[in-house]
Amino acid sequence: MTSPNEQAIRKVALASVIGATIEWYDFFLYGVVAGLVFNKLYFPGDDPLVATMLAYTTFAVGFVTRPLGGVIFGHFGDKVGRKSMLVMTLMIMGVSTFLIGLVPTYDSIGILAPVLLLLLRVLQGIGLGGEWGGAVLMAYEYAPADRKGFYASLPQIGLAIGLCLASGVVALLSLTLTDAQFLAWGWRVAFLISAAMVFVGMYIRLNVKETPEFAVIKQRNAETQIPFVDMMRRYPGNIVKGMGARYIDGVFFNIFGVFSITYLTQTVNISRTQALVGVMAAAIAMCFFIPFFGHLSDRIGRTRVYFWGALITALSAFPAFWLMLNSGGNTMLLWLSIVVPFGILYAAVYGPEAALFCELFDARVRYTGISFVYQFSGIFASGITPIIATALLKSGGGQPWQICAYVAFAGVVSALSVALIGRRAGTAAPRESGVPLRGPAR
Repeated sequence: MTSPNEQAIRKVALASVIGATIEWYDFFLYGVVAGLVFNKLYFPGDDPLVATMLAYTTFAVGFVTRPLGGVIFGHFGDKVGRKSMLVMTLMIMGVSTFLIGLVPTYDSIGILAPVLLLLLRVLQGIGLGGEWGGAVLMAYEYAPADRKGFYASLPQIGLAIGLCLASGVVALLSLTLTDAQFLAWGWRVAFLISAAMVFVGMYIRLNVKETPEFAVIKQRNAETQIPFVDMMRRYPGNIVKGMGARYIDGVFFNIFGVFSITYLTQTVNISRTQALVGVMAAAIAMCFFIPFFGHLSDRIGRTRVYFWGALITALSAFPAFWLMLNSGGNTMLLWLSIVVPFGILYAAVYGPEAALFCELFDARVRYTGISFVYQFSGIFASGITPIIATALLKSGGGQPWQICAYVAFAGVVSALSVALIGRRAGTAAPRESGVPLRGPAR
């Protein structure tokens, strides 16, 4: 029989996973569709490469606005509470995603079509900017001290499930509809069904309580006046190191989860469905390996797992793209080139990342801190990666090796950053106080 405390932790973990799944589904559905549909319907032109880059630019805008959402919801999350902000961010994401499915095409309303698409993408970015930090904190601050890595990794599974659902829904629609039907209306279905998932997520999130750690701060009236200013004043070094550590996460995810779909369909010339199923299979594998590496970080230390994960993950881009090019059209080899690096190795970074970032800040500024680190770094680590990859592919004459070198560079930056975090670990606060804790390296 589980104790009431264990039941509460599991309930919070479930709420965090489901909410994060919906948010990531909404956000990455746009990325999956951008290079397949939006470049044709909203950014028509004589040069397909230019149209694709324009579509990816609106994809990047979501990452540019995520820091704004992180600061806004982080501020109120550290002042008012984690739970209420999570309900609000879920609603923003759900409504904006649903409306994307209703935006008329360029042929129907002209320039207004990409403008509306851009505005809704901005709202998506703001919503997700506040979502990630809150979902992670709910799990992290409820968890026992020796299992924080494991429980904080559970909301991270939401990214994998969300990507799996986004790729799977688009793959299913691609398989069951003709290309003409998919372009005419099929892709819209994937956005419109988001509304049903949001209702489920809202019900679950409304039935969880505030975290005990933040409840203590509220009882003592110990909230900081302006969390962002306090964070910048007390933790400038941790902010820089955290953003550096995040680099490989954003680059690798968007190379394999977003850019690879366009690369495989336009350069390797496999079907859209085959590419999407490969990404979906990797996302399924990731669901099991994210909590594994989160648990491993509890056992041997977060910086150790993250350091080696960053280097190995980055270097795996070379054999992965070599296999794509030399697969001879073999579907299993193509899927293997995505599943192993993206579904397994990448989890060594994404699994321990949430707890690693949480331990950079004390509870009074933690929502603001982890949201800012994760979302602001996403501008250069995630948002512009598909654009950079598309440009590097053209620069390399259609060969992917410049892209792989870019991934390797990101891995080195992240490994060095997390090594610096390991040298001055233990900056997070104890559960009940606001005094920085000087403890063993994590």
